[in-house]
Amino acid sequence: MSGRLGLAGAGLVIAGAVMIGAGALAGGGLGRFGLAAAREQVPTAGGTAGGPSGAAGGGYGFGMMGGGFGGFGGYGPGMMGGLAAQSAPGPGEAGFVAGTQASPRVIRIVAGPGDTFEPSSVTVAKGETVTFEVTGVGPLTHEFMVGPADAVAADQAGTPEVTGITMMQTASLTYTFDGTGPYAYACHAPGHYEAGMRGTITVAG
Repeated sequence: MSGRLGLAGAGLVIAGAVMIGAGALAGGGLGRFGLAAAREQVPTAGGTAGGPSGAAGGGYGFGMMGGGFGGFGGYGPGMMGGLAAQSAPGPGEAGFVAGTQASPRVIRIVAGPGDTFEPSSVTVAKGETVTFEVTGVGPLTHEFMVGPADAVAADQAGTPEVTGITMMQTASLTYTFDGTGPYAYACHAPGHYEAGMRGTITVAG
């Protein structure tokens, strides 16, 4: 009798392990799907934990920070599935509306993980006003400076910037592109610019 109970108990343990494994696989798969959606900049069904920026509130994607599915994806695909550098249509795209000082166009930037920006290049219309919403990803603290490319490269004092962007924190910076460029953005936290944390801005029109 005790032998049969022991076998039954072992069977239940194995069945539980299989169910846990299946749940983890499902969560991880949805997390990876969310990451793919983020890379493609496609809005998907996220949560409502913080706001429309996708990063802070999980407005986009399926990962843990997305507030949707794959809640235990961990640091990486599952967790980051909630991030998407989603922005309004840019110059030359259907539905494009140039930003103004009264109503800036929003461009979302993901800072990290590591010393990277996503996207690493953006296009603006000449004379338009853009609000950059920059969200930190990963354990590093970042900065975001935008302006004429030479001033950004030199970390010139007075060039518009926001600092202290930490994990899952979003900072905003509004800039009017009233010149011909070239323009750029960069992070000048120690060693980050040298590691390649910079982006280019093309002025169209």
